[in-house]
Amino acid sequence: MNCLFEIPCLLGLEKVVADELKKLKMAEVRAENGRVLCRGGLADIPRLNLNLRCGARVLLVLARFRAVSFEELFQGTRAVAWQDWIPQGWEFPVTGYSINSQLHSVPACQSIVKKAVSQKLGEVYHTQWLNEDGPRCQIRFSIFKDQVDLCLDTSGQGLYKRGYRAVNNGAPLRETLAAALVLLSGYKGFDPFCDPFCGSGTIPIEAALIARNRAPGLNRSFDAQRWTTLGTKMWMNAVEEALDKEYHRGYDIWGGDIDPRCVELSRANAEKAEVEDTVRFEQYDARRFYSTSDYGRLVTNPPYGERMMGQKEVAELYRAFGHSVRLLPPFWRVSILSSHTEFEELFGQRARKKRKLYNGMMKCDLFQYGKV
Repeated sequence: MNCLFEIPCLLGLEKVVADELKKLKMAEVRAENGRVLCRGGLADIPRLNLNLRCGARVLLVLARFRAVSFEELFQGTRAVAWQDWIPQGWEFPVTGYSINSQLHSVPACQSIVKKAVSQKLGEVYHTQWLNEDGPRCQIRFSIFKDQVDLCLDTSGQGLYKRGYRAVNNGAPLRETLAAALVLLSGYKGFDPFCDPFCGSGTIPIEAALIARNRAPGLNRSFDAQRWTTLGTKMWMNAVEEALDKEYHRGYDIWGGDIDPRCVELSRANAEKAEVEDTVRFEQYDARRFYSTSDYGRLVTNPPYGERMMGQKEVAELYRAFGHSVRLLPPFWRVSILSSHTEFEELFGQRARKKRKLYNGMMKCDLFQYGKV
């Protein structure tokens, strides 16, 4: 079956996700604002969920059509062969969004889509009442400039839920964004890698997963694993393929934090991610950062002053950290994510390259120094 997939992602990460899809040999990869489209087969549903590092989730697109009225939305939805995907008794909640479209009421669109799917399934299963006490099959719709996409969510929980971070330090960086920072730094697993503001250890752990080429979804489950249209063998094959591609060699990946509780949390998370033998953590003051190596990669997400510290403390921290970083040998490559509007002034150096990203709903810049 030739399937169309939609991979939503944080704004600014479209090219990173597109590159991941090309590496996975997906066809017709096309990046758009906030999402990347590609084509593949049913067997790619497990592959994408297991291997994608920076995408938010994997959506299977079942229909695309234009609708400027509720009747067009209803008929377009009802025309889909929902019975091929949703067995009798399964739960099928509907969620979605509408942007720059005549059908702008999201609750009304949700109701129309739900009604159309229910009517179609009721006719196929010869019942006027659909019990929804079985497994979940999440329906997602998007309406953009009157173009409707009807999708099934194959992932369930977002792909950032790797399964290794049960708790965090109160200001977490999503795993998908952390992985993107590592990839944007150009890290390939060979150079020394450092994060002196490691928090709950997300960036070093994602660096360890990337260095080992370990699929980030191996330790979690996905909604599509329950779909009868896929079967267990497809998932087993995808897991075996991922394990065969994993590397095992020596690595120098380090995370530090001034808070000893963060260090212990990072170590526990690394153990859950099964990379405790690949990354090390220690209590460390980033204001005095130094390295004996002539080269390396530093990727970090220091406090912004929003929750963890006051603005005056952040300013002093950035100045001290910037002074330490400037003393590193010239072959170090430094990437720092911050939302602080005066970061470069406080850090004491203009970035060679800046990339706009979002940490949740917060606008940030990735400041990159050295050869990027």
